[in-house]
Amino acid sequence: MTDPRPVLVVTSLHDPTADVVIDELHERDIPVVRLDSGDFPASLSVEAEITPHGLQGRLQTPSRAADLSRVRALYYRRPTGFAFPHLSEQDARFAVTQARYGLGGVLAALPGCLYVNHPHRIGDAEFKPAGLAAAVEAGFWVPPTLITSCPDAARAFVKRHDAVIYKPLYNPVYLIDGVSSVVKIAEVGAEDIDEGVAGTAHLFQRRVRKVADTRVTVIGSRTFCVRIDSGLLDWRTDYSRLRYTPVEPPQGIEAALHRYLHHFGLVFGAFDFCVGEDGQWWFMECNPSGQWYWLESETGLPMCAALADLLERAS
Repeated sequence: MTDPRPVLVVTSLHDPTADVVIDELHERDIPVVRLDSGDFPASLSVEAEITPHGLQGRLQTPSRAADLSRVRALYYRRPTGFAFPHLSEQDARFAVTQARYGLGGVLAALPGCLYVNHPHRIGDAEFKPAGLAAAVEAGFWVPPTLITSCPDAARAFVKRHDAVIYKPLYNPVYLIDGVSSVVKIAEVGAEDIDEGVAGTAHLFQRRVRKVADTRVTVIGSRTFCVRIDSGLLDWRTDYSRLRYTPVEPPQGIEAALHRYLHHFGLVFGAFDFCVGEDGQWWFMECNPSGQWYWLESETGLPMCAALADLLERAS
């Protein structure tokens, strides 16, 4: 008999990766309740009570309902933010805060629920300095990195290394002529450092002379490694030039992956490495909500089935 406990999928309306996972769960007769926290309270309602027996209540969407005490797993992807456009600026700020700590707090406290990943743990892991420090602790090779708002420190760092790149610490939506853009990774020289560096925090990192990149996706106990050949400094800038090859990780990498995830309390992670000219894998970052399905389409690796297994709690 099929276990009736549902999987909650928290994401935006347009999320092709979530779509394929939901289709796989439906094929297995696993009930799914999909919701976008940004729909609250217009088309999403919550009733949650803290009782002597723990958290109880329900979430209600226009087509589904979930018993909060019986959620099997929660797949947290990329929901939209709370918005109250009908309210004044001050009232909207208050309402957003209450929604975040109310509905958000309920979603973060489901009893007996497997989180892929827990939203609070995602937040912790999205800070690049914390991720780089955890990577060193886990046993990865990490290029020398400087986070600074001091122009002199940045110039000195660039001069100490033969090649340095600049990376944004986080990539918010940037609109240029109405088109969504991102700040790109770029190589910098000492002459590029000006007093504008003092305006905020910046990340500078020694450039790895690489022959390829690898994307390693960890889904529960399973690891999927794909070598990406492109000839690009940042392979995300031109997907048409990418060539994909499933590979096995070097000795020690898999254990370090799980040490890293354990540090942040994660069960899923999309890791990026540079492969140096000597074959060494250098840690770049781990995205706790990273994309992965396009790699299954390119390589045939059974990643969707692995994620469905995890959410079904079959593995």
